[in-house]
This record gives sequence, structure tokens and C-alpha cells, in this order.
Amino acid sequence: ENFNLSEKQAQVILDMKLQRLTALEQQKIEDEYNELLGKIDYYKKVLSDEQMVLSIIKEEILAIKEKFGDKRRSTITAQDGDIDIEDLIAEEDVVITLTHMGYIKRLPTATYRNQRRGGRGITGITTREEDFVEKIFVGTTHHVVLFFTDKGNVYKLKAYEIPETSRTARGIAIVNLLPLNPGEKVNAVMTINDFDDARYLLFATKSGMVKKTLLSEYASSRRTGLIAITLKDDDELIAVRLVNKNDHVMLGTTHGKGIIFPVEDVSTMGRTAQGVIGIRMDEGDTVASMDIVKEGLDVLVITEKGFGKRTALSEFRSQSRGGKGVIIQKTTEKTGKVTAIRMVDEDDELMLCTASGIMLRMDVSSISKMGRNTRGVTLIKLEKGDELASVAVVNED
Repeated sequence: ENFNLSEKQAQVILDMKLQRLTALEQQKIEDEYNELLGKIDYYKKVLSDEQMVLSIIKEEILAIKEKFGDKRRSTITAQDGDIDIEDLIAEEDVVITLTHMGYIKRLPTATYRNQRRGGRGITGITTREEDFVEKIFVGTTHHVVLFFTDKGNVYKLKAYEIPETSRTARGIAIVNLLPLNPGEKVNAVMTINDFDDARYLLFATKSGMVKKTLLSEYASSRRTGLIAITLKDDDELIAVRLVNKNDHVMLGTTHGKGIIFPVEDVSTMGRTAQGVIGIRMDEGDTVASMDIVKEGLDVLVITEKGFGKRTALSEFRSQSRGGKGVIIQKTTEKTGKVTAIRMVDEDDELMLCTASGIMLRMDVSSISKMGRNTRGVTLIKLEKGDELASVAVVNED
């Protein structure tokens, strides 16, 4: 260590006796020790006296103010309007699944890779042995999701309010998001991005009843729920579609019958109305699915045991509402009952989901075109005891 001593100073130190040097260093240590004892005593007094603490804080703050205090440089202004949380959330395409026992989750559509017809799919959700995926639908994070229950009620959420999870996660119980009544089950789901007076909601029930109501009547749908349709005691809501007044609708039954009729055949009714007969069925048959007919598309029919086919729309004729319809699918023990009917385009893709949670994404163009009274081809290979639970069409819209 360099002390910057002059030659004379250095000589004086050298001339000092070692005893004197030691005494000087000892005195320095004693002085430092006594100083520390004094500080310790002071700090103990401060810690034991709240008024001293506050007094010290005040003195230090005043000193800071004196040294650094000046006029405010920033300004606080009132902001016009409220911040909408939706503006802070990126809009992206999503897949939402709902299980039989009521567990729901959201995933980006990119999570599921495209596969060929007849593939085994990938695990899209981990379910308990007694649970299985029942509903699958697509939309964006900004879409409104309407949940229609078997009891005829409707509940509303924004898609982004449904928690996003990993591909294999079970999801969250829907009762944590919606105040469902005891025994009430979500039986139909749809996503919309705008409530307007030019469109309607068309309802189909298990017993073949249909009802048409202005979409705008559901704009006030809330988390606590509203009556969507009045049902008979032994009936339940099966499907809901968004329609225009010039559309045609197709109903498909579990026994492979179907009917097409104009939406205009169904009078516009209020939100709580019961509806009118859409299709007459044989004993034991029930409505399985409903979709809106669009020119240039094919009719896709899918069964519970993984069979499916496309049939040209030209093979079907429009009838009057309330008829018995025509054969749309040859159902056998091997094919199982009809699960879904969908209007599809060559460029569309399908998301298939089985009861065990296996999901398969595939091109519609890979599905063979066949006549009405045929059983179709295998779309997905099912393990023993498994069956197809739900179908969703993925397109550019």
C-alpha cells in the first residue's frame, strides 16, 4: 500500500521505537471500538422508540426534498373511454373441446397436425375412464361462445374467457365458468362474432321440433343464463345453427333418415317459444344432427363407429317441413347409428374426436363420394369399445 510519505516523514517513522508505534495502533483500535459501541447504543434506542424512527424518516425526506425537489415534469390526464380487455388479447383461431362430464378447454388450431384418412389420430385430451370428449368447435379468441343446454337454456362467454391449456390437459369444469342448474348439461355450442337482425338462430330438438328466433334476441344472453327454447318434459335440445331467411336446413336422424326444407317454412317465434314439427320419425328414432344446406357443397354423414361418406347435394330434394324425409345413410351394426351430418367443401378439413379422447384432423377431399343408401368408408380406426363422439369442420371462414 502506498502512503505518499515524504522522505522526512518516512525517516521520522523509522526513528520511532516499535513500542511507540504499537501504542499508537492500539489507541486507534480502542477509539474505533468505543465509536462502534456508541453507534450500537444509538441504534438500539432508535429501534425501541417509534417516535425517533418517524423523526429520522421525516428529517431524511425533508433533506431529499431540499436537495432534489422541483416542479412536476409529467402530467396526469383523463383518458377518453374505458380500456376493453378484448383489445389486449390477440385474435387467433382456436379449438374448444367439451367433455361428457363437463370439462372444457381451449387450444390453438395449429396444435393438431393434418393426417390422412384412416389414421389413428393423436391424444387431444386426457380423460377419466368414464369421461369422453363430446363437443368440439372452432372459432377465434374474440368470438362469443353461446352454450345451449338440454334444458333449453343459453349461457354466454367470450372464447378468451375459456382457459387455454396443454394438448393433453383435461381442462376446467364448465360449472366453474357457467352457473348450470343441477342436472343441466350443455348439449349444443356455437360461436358468433356479431349479433344482428338479419340472421336467426334455428333450434332442433331430439323429438324433431324446430324453432326460428332472431339472433338479436340473444344479444343480452348473460353468464347467469336465459331461456333459449321451451321444451316438453321428455324432449331435449340437440342442435343450434345460425341461419338467414333464404337458407334451407337439413335434419338427420340416428337411423339414417334425413329431410331438407326451407327455413321460411318455420315461422319466426319469440325466444321462449316451443317450435313446430321439423321431421316425423319412426318409433325409436331421434334427431342426431342439423346443418344448413349450401349450394355447391356435399352432404357429409358420419356414424358412431367411424364410418363416413360424402354425397352430392343433388341426390336430395327439398321437401315440406314435417315430412318423413329420405334415406341418407345405410346403418348397420358395423357402422353404428348416425352421429353427425355436415355440409362440406373440397377444401375443408375435419376434426374428429372419439369418446376416449383421440383426435384426428383430415382433409374432406380424402373422403369418398357415394350414394345416399350406402354405408361409407372408415374415417378413423377405433379401438374396441371406442366410438366417435363429435365432429367439427375447419375452413378458411
